[in-house]
Amino acid sequence: MKKFIAVLGGGESGVGAAALARKQGMDVLLSDSGTIAPKYKAMLDERGIEWEEGGHSVERILTADEIIKSPGIPLTAPLIVEAVKRGIHIVSEIEFAGRYSDARMVCITGSNGKTTSTSLIHHILVEAGVDASLAGNIGKSLALQVAEEPHATYVVELSSFQLDNMYDFRTNIAILLNITPDHLDRYDHKMENYAAAKMRITLGQTPDDAFIYWADDPVTRAMLPKTDIKARQLTFVDHNEGGHAAWVDGDSVIHIAAGDVPEWTMPVSELALPGVHNLYNSMAAAIAATLCGVAPEQIRRSLGTFQAVEHRLERVAVIDGVTWINDSKATNVNSTFYALGSMTQPTVLILGGKDKGNDYSEIEQLVRDKVAAIVCMGVNNSKLLDFFTDKVPEIVDTHSIEDAVAACRRLARPGMTVLLSPCCASFDLFSSYEDRGRQFKKLVIG
Repeated sequence: MKKFIAVLGGGESGVGAAALARKQGMDVLLSDSGTIAPKYKAMLDERGIEWEEGGHSVERILTADEIIKSPGIPLTAPLIVEAVKRGIHIVSEIEFAGRYSDARMVCITGSNGKTTSTSLIHHILVEAGVDASLAGNIGKSLALQVAEEPHATYVVELSSFQLDNMYDFRTNIAILLNITPDHLDRYDHKMENYAAAKMRITLGQTPDDAFIYWADDPVTRAMLPKTDIKARQLTFVDHNEGGHAAWVDGDSVIHIAAGDVPEWTMPVSELALPGVHNLYNSMAAAIAATLCGVAPEQIRRSLGTFQAVEHRLERVAVIDGVTWINDSKATNVNSTFYALGSMTQPTVLILGGKDKGNDYSEIEQLVRDKVAAIVCMGVNNSKLLDFFTDKVPEIVDTHSIEDAVAACRRLARPGMTVLLSPCCASFDLFSSYEDRGRQFKKLVIG
């Protein structure tokens, strides 16, 4: 009898998983409680995959040999809870894809910097002639690529939601950039639960693999003794200290001591991406690329030519002397902390969205030092207004992107920066942080 796979969620991840399961000769049902986009319906029909939308065939799904769950579905969803009670194994698309690929997997997680670091590593590898492809939270579904367009190397961005249902997936090079409060509403508002999810990136690793992380991250340090890490550990820091795979000396020169090549260096001033957070991203990428066998001169060249990803400190325009920056991907407080840290002009800051249990005290001093005005943009801005009123010269309450941009035009003067770095998820007013960022850019440019 064929194995029956139920795939929950009809987005990029779910459709890719369904395609791979079908190719492996399994019976497949893809089920989505909402609406499946037309392009995904077409992909399913082309591959002869059964699908349903607008609700689940619960009893049929609960006869599945295995369930592949979209990362957006919480573990507390009633169907998932019942499946667990019945002993049905639940995995992520990434876990499922890993069973059918022997490609090198370079995987990146962290509360902040994932997309930039993933894109940067991919850029370095491709520029060096490596057959590398993006997957996970960025690029095409890993499962779909494994099924239909395999590559020698995958550079995979992993969220904590994806890691929740990964068990045996082998990450050849695992990178953990940082762990700061995020998505705590999904983890019973317990930081230790969220941190444990991030550390799952090391599951399945062997002594032949590498685990790269920021040595000065306090949460990561606290989790290390609680985690059975079999891979060799390589660390990076932003100061001059021995024993690390990457560090910066007193002359602002990066040193890389990893892989099978002699130690090599690169001036910080030659990095394409500014800011301390991007220094960390660049060091992690340099270590990973070195382990992949890319020559130091190629890594230096690529680190100096990389273009910032969309929605991450993206310079939109300079209009009437005001610089407009789209940092819509800043969906947590720590990400906005780094964004504000890179500001060199008085700033009008746009905050707001779906609060995930944020503690705004982390950015309070930076706001006092650098922010001339705050424009709140969300369905309910009461928490922001309560915290930041009297901490900035002016604070404005708006409930749409149009009103927020209009307020910024009124408040900003030549020589100032308008920064969209919301600290919050986008789902109260927008379909995604990309939607939020693109609407912002459209309104700014006109």
